[in-house]
Amino acid sequence: MALDTVVLAQANPDATQPFAELGLKPDEYARIKEILGRRPTSSELAMYSVMWSEHCSYKSSKVHLKQFGDKAVKTDALLVGIGENAGVVDVGQGYAVTFKIESHNHPSFIEPYQGAATGVGGIVRDILTMGARPIAVMDPLRFGPADAPDTRRVLPGIVAGVGGYGNCLGLPNIGGEVVFDETYLGNPLVNALCVGVMKHSDIKLAKAAGAGNLVVLYGAKTGGDGIGGVSVLASETFESKGPAKRPAVQVGDPFVEKVLIECSLEIFAEDLVVGIQDLGGAGLSCATSELASGGSGGMKVQLDKVPLRDPSLSPEEILMSESQERMCAIVEPSKIARFLEICEKWDVTVSVIGEVTDGKHLEITWHGELIVDVPPRTVAHDGPVYNRPLAQPAYIDIVAKEILDLPIPSTADEIKSTVLQLAATPNLADKSWVTDQYDRYVQGNSIQSQPDDSGMVRIDEKTHLGVAVATDANANWSYLNPYEGAKLALSEAARNIATAGAKPLAVTNCLNFGSPEDPGVMWQFAESVRGLADGCLEMGLPVTGGNVSFYNQTGSVAILPTPVIGVLGVIDDVRTRTPMSFNRAGLDLYLLGETFDDLAGSEWAYMHKQRGGIAPIADLQREMRLIDLLVAGRTKKIFTAAHDLSQGGLSATLTEMVLRYNTGATIQLENVGISLLSETPGRVVVAIDPSQSAALTQEAAVQKIALTKIGVTGGDALVINDATISLKELREAHTQTFQKLFG
Repeated sequence: MALDTVVLAQANPDATQPFAELGLKPDEYARIKEILGRRPTSSELAMYSVMWSEHCSYKSSKVHLKQFGDKAVKTDALLVGIGENAGVVDVGQGYAVTFKIESHNHPSFIEPYQGAATGVGGIVRDILTMGARPIAVMDPLRFGPADAPDTRRVLPGIVAGVGGYGNCLGLPNIGGEVVFDETYLGNPLVNALCVGVMKHSDIKLAKAAGAGNLVVLYGAKTGGDGIGGVSVLASETFESKGPAKRPAVQVGDPFVEKVLIECSLEIFAEDLVVGIQDLGGAGLSCATSELASGGSGGMKVQLDKVPLRDPSLSPEEILMSESQERMCAIVEPSKIARFLEICEKWDVTVSVIGEVTDGKHLEITWHGELIVDVPPRTVAHDGPVYNRPLAQPAYIDIVAKEILDLPIPSTADEIKSTVLQLAATPNLADKSWVTDQYDRYVQGNSIQSQPDDSGMVRIDEKTHLGVAVATDANANWSYLNPYEGAKLALSEAARNIATAGAKPLAVTNCLNFGSPEDPGVMWQFAESVRGLADGCLEMGLPVTGGNVSFYNQTGSVAILPTPVIGVLGVIDDVRTRTPMSFNRAGLDLYLLGETFDDLAGSEWAYMHKQRGGIAPIADLQREMRLIDLLVAGRTKKIFTAAHDLSQGGLSATLTEMVLRYNTGATIQLENVGISLLSETPGRVVVAIDPSQSAALTQEAAVQKIALTKIGVTGGDALVINDATISLKELREAHTQTFQKLFG
């Protein structure tokens, strides 16, 4: 195929181009021609197609995501906000922490191991590009029914990919979720979160400033894997029949990434870069256009200087390739020798591929021929913006009127049977089969991980300063009421931080939805964003960044609206954290918070195939008072243990607490069935030494949080009213589910 140059594009304005096959709409193609004053070259068309894809441009979500800025909380803690590779917050003692969550859903369905592995690799590089050392990862996962053949196909590979890549990088996996629902069949959600730490002075940004500075590509060589990859895959609905556009999924090499991390950190430590960007979705198209757009605007790149694994790649393929473990840096000429020296020391492939100019265009040549000449901002930031039609789906009013018809246990036999059923159901069963494949303690600074409410890592070994992170989403509640669902997910993630005694500080999010071309899905999305923005404003928590994943549907079946919310909190001394459970007899157990008849969207309702009723309403003022109580309980050494109530209600919480250290409990409940099954938000079980009862009562009164004594610890059984469940029987029910399902 002859090289399509800018000169040729001007000379042949009517040449037929495959814009539709690359995912561009006719009006988008027309706009590109208007911007350039001519038809694009094939290389320019490739760049615009991947950068204007849904995954890269946020064209259907931008109008709604503006709320995170419009309703932004003013806080000195926020050092870098939305718009960079990841947000950065001040955690004290001169430290800054960066964290972000992203999706790799579609690639993980097609190629489970590599899709999940490269999802981890990509989010780790986002954290690295901020100048931080990555210190931990998390992985919220969602699948179709646990016993479905396709779940058996994708789940083991996805789990192995997450573990394989993270373990090889030497990063502890400190938390996440595994949730099953019919709507994720064919559309598993693989969300990956990474946390990194640095000093304030180490923060790096994605900008190409300073005419004459060099554009340097380093890391792995560019190959044919992932051409169009996630940028195209995540921008189209899977059809229920027939082939869809399925570009090659990226192939990861964690050992190359580990060396790239150490090489980059040494480069950063010597202050050798002006700007830095990783090559993730849209590869070189993204890195060059975003760096140029974020800086002075001008850049010249010689594409033939890009090191290739496959010498047969065309310029278009090189620009679209999403090969992993690559970084693009802007380096002053006076520092390039030292930069190259460090790359050589780490045996990292490196090539100077261009320079920053004082012009306004990104110009890319191929063996001296000009093949790209574009204003970089039009590629990276000024893509199409759609205010898509939205309408409340008809099901909303229908399900709100549904009356739940659920069995409510009252006799000893019914109570025992209910607790054992909940303990064994896949969504609540022990996840050790998954988490045992992850290294949770590498680096030696993991303070807590699965199955705790949140993950916690120490970031200073002298002062014991630490951070805690939790991710949460209750898609059943979001289905019933997307606005409240987002606020409830936010409050649960914040509460999970606080049960350990950490103070919530900042928020990231991964918003997973069906097709934005469906007005009902767009309404779910808009309501979720509105709820999260309102919730963060009320709780005083800044949104530092995140990710939108649309087109998670097969044919006309969309996933449940699933806004996964990540909250990061700070704890001044990790040695004083409140554990999730108790390991001795004689402690008093109290329930913080009131219990109402909240079975809509509950796990018990889901187990009985009922998804109707009215979701709970988030009371964020009460949640903030509860958080203050939980933090005070740690600092004043009132609590021996604290564990929040979420999916599965009090039954699931008690099961997890007694099994953790094989210490039983005797519980006495009024209205026992509802007390065990309700999922009223804003509740926590705490264990205290009886000598702390006055202190707890006083703190609860100050914060106006309801307090109910429900039992005492001890024995080898969980006794609830007249029902006795031996810990042995309870453990068998809780731990055998995954082994039976996945071997």
